[in-house]
Amino acid sequence: MTLSPDVDRRRAVVIDRYRVVVDPPRADLRALVEVAAHVADVPMATINLITETHQHQVAAVGFEASVCAREDSMCNLAIGESLPVIVTDASLDERFAANPFVTGEIGRVRFYASHQLRTPEGVVIGTLCVFDVRPRELSRDQVEDLARLAERVVDLLELELRTRELTRTVDELERTRTELERSNAQLAAFAGQVSHDLRNPMTGLDLSLSMMAEEVEASDAPPGDLPYLLDRARGSLTRMQGLVDDLLSFARVGGRLASGPVDLREVVDEVRHDLAPLLSDAEVVVEELPVVTGDPVLLRAAVQNLVANAASYVAPGERPRVRVRADRRDDRWRIEVVDHGLGVPEDQRERVFEPLVRVHKQIPGTGIGLATVRRIADAHGGRVGLDETPGGGTTAWLELPASPG
Repeated sequence: MTLSPDVDRRRAVVIDRYRVVVDPPRADLRALVEVAAHVADVPMATINLITETHQHQVAAVGFEASVCAREDSMCNLAIGESLPVIVTDASLDERFAANPFVTGEIGRVRFYASHQLRTPEGVVIGTLCVFDVRPRELSRDQVEDLARLAERVVDLLELELRTRELTRTVDELERTRTELERSNAQLAAFAGQVSHDLRNPMTGLDLSLSMMAEEVEASDAPPGDLPYLLDRARGSLTRMQGLVDDLLSFARVGGRLASGPVDLREVVDEVRHDLAPLLSDAEVVVEELPVVTGDPVLLRAAVQNLVANAASYVAPGERPRVRVRADRRDDRWRIEVVDHGLGVPEDQRERVFEPLVRVHKQIPGTGIGLATVRRIADAHGGRVGLDETPGGGTTAWLELPASPG
């Protein structure tokens, strides 16, 4: 049977991937060849891989493995057949009688049996071959056992290939992890330096504005627009300080996490204390919350961002209503912060987790908070998302792995 050049090229590509032709002989393949010779009760057996031009004996027993031209190979015929090729006496078979392995030019093979080596993708790359210098026959059990051994040859080749690929992937992941750690360290250091450089002038500016406000209050002169302008300036400064804090938090997430038990009820209590001015007019309901494992500082930052958003994004004059609750879902805790405010359009619920993306620009904010929450969730092996609250509003949820037990 004549095989097409495309089939030959595909076979050559697969053989090259296995690397068994160029690597030193493998003990596991030789062991299988020895078993094949024993099963067939013959003195010689080999694993042949057939490229576009050559036959490579990559493991052999009973003789020294070698390489020959493909046209001299007896197995060149077998790779194109649909069934095993089994010949009692090759000198009497017109397909092989003139072959140099039969005539004495290379060998004096009489009995010959070969089973195809077929990859999981269906590519025939060669044969498992057993032979003898005298005629003989195989029983049905021997034929079946040799077929199974041929499958095991391919299994070993695949296992070694997948092991190499896995090792390469692990090495690449390790290099990526190292690079990410280096980048995160540089980013955190840069953010810390920028934060320090910005805080100093902002602190001085805040002090100056405070002193000016005190002088205005103590002055007998008509204040005019000065108090209003001072309030605006101090408000802008406060927002700038918040932006610096958010950027610093965003940059620092991604390094090595502290890990320990975190009581989310205590976290929410601390958040409510920190956000007291924002929550002064809000209705806040906190249900039973679990203890999870994670970084307490980062989880507090995540909860604070979600609660602050829930209380901030309401229509003018509307009283914020916020509910914090949790429920166990298989191996995760789902913490929800529910509000009845402005809501987030469905087509924007994923986009708002990108840095500096804001939907309701009339509400003061930096656009960093939800991006930080996502980084915190990812760092803990969790997830975060937004759903619509029944009746209107947003339900922000944070899923965290539950501790065993």
